[in-house]
Amino acid sequence: MRDGLEVQAAALPLIFFYRTRHRRCPTISKESLRINEEIHIREVRVTSANGEQLGIMLTRDALRLAEEQHLDLVEVAPKARPPVCRIMDFGKYRYEQQKRDKEARKKQKVVTIKEVKLRPNIEQHDFDVKLKNAQRFIEEGNKVKVTIMFRGRELSHPEIGSAVLDKMASALGDTVSVERGAKLEGKNMTMILSPKAQSAKKSSKGGATNAQNQNASSDSQTL
Repeated sequence: MRDGLEVQAAALPLIFFYRTRHRRCPTISKESLRINEEIHIREVRVTSANGEQLGIMLTRDALRLAEEQHLDLVEVAPKARPPVCRIMDFGKYRYEQQKRDKEARKKQKVVTIKEVKLRPNIEQHDFDVKLKNAQRFIEEGNKVKVTIMFRGRELSHPEIGSAVLDKMASALGDTVSVERGAKLEGKNMTMILSPKAQSAKKSSKGGATNAQNQNASSDSQTL
């Protein structure tokens, strides 16, 4: 019994050493890069700051080479055998990467769904106001969810609400496409409209053509 306890006690330091040793090398994610002293592998394949292949060398030699140039040694391909490292200015690299990501986010078009609520017995004046709101949302590049709200016995005539939705889609014309047709959900009937990119491009081209025609006519009058 005592011998068994002694064996377990002797194994504890080994287990602790094994665990602590393996905690030093966490799993590398795609978003993180190991640099300089964080690179613990013995040999790496090195690329210079100018893209020149320097071949395989000891990591300590690659670190010394980077330090002589006042640059960093960055592990760019950790899964390669041996891993590929590049000598670069890591601070400048991160700055340019963040700048590119920021520009990419600016170019991304965020499409949101705007909602327009109507009643099945809506009057023409109120319908026109809702129509203008829907047109504005579409021109901004957003989708529009048109909702008909029923009350009480109005639910017994869903065709009236469907007719109002059809009227809205027809009034918006070629600027929209019906992404999801009329659907009754509880006490509401909804329809989702999305802007047509082609029609927007055509309108912009048409505006440019008109502007060119106006410029040409004004030039002819000047002559």
